[in-house]
Amino acid sequence: MNADLEKLVHLHRVESELGRVESELADVPRLRKVLGDRLDADRGRLDAAKAALDVSQKTRKVHEAAVQDFEAKRSKYKGQLMEVKTNKEYTAMLHEIEGVEREIRSREDHILEEMEKAEALAQDIRREEATFKTVEQEAKTEGAGLDGREGKLGTEAKRLRAERDLVAASVPEDARHLYERVAKLRGTAVAEARDEMCQTCNMKVRLQVWVELRKNEAIFQCESCSRVLYYEPPPPTVAVEP
Repeated sequence: MNADLEKLVHLHRVESELGRVESELADVPRLRKVLGDRLDADRGRLDAAKAALDVSQKTRKVHEAAVQDFEAKRSKYKGQLMEVKTNKEYTAMLHEIEGVEREIRSREDHILEEMEKAEALAQDIRREEATFKTVEQEAKTEGAGLDGREGKLGTEAKRLRAERDLVAASVPEDARHLYERVAKLRGTAVAEARDEMCQTCNMKVRLQVWVELRKNEAIFQCESCSRVLYYEPPPPTVAVEP
């Protein structure tokens, strides 16, 4: 292969691999955020269940305190019942006692409802705690994996940048300027030619160009996309003995 062409192909391959590595490296923060969001969502469900249980317990205490107040009133009214002097006052006092007892029954029903709710919420909390514990452990494991992956990708990116700079410095000025100009215009400056076509823009290469291009002895550009073309000979066929 032509020495300059070989360097351009080498530079192209290194930059392509560097682009892939840098893209994966740049994606690590997003993957970390996905892990964090998933953990936050599970923690949120656990916190919500705990908050609901706390509200239920406080509500029950309010009803229990109200029952105590109404029971005190009932005792007071029953004591006053013995002191009334007329049937009218007696009847009125009985109505007061009945009203208080209705309130007590109503509050006791609410207490039972809150107890049942609290029992269900306690089960929810146990379930959410188990789920959160699993997700938290998975997040730690995956987070450690991301840390390791980030370290390896960072090391690989550093190596590839050094290789890219070394190869780029070895490319003659004219060839390097051509490479940089096409890369700026097209994103990539080199493309493989196969089956008489540029494999990047899929345009057919003229026959006379194709014949010379396959020799890899000179630099040819695609007449459509301007990328530098190179030919990769197919691997030799290995005969299989019968």
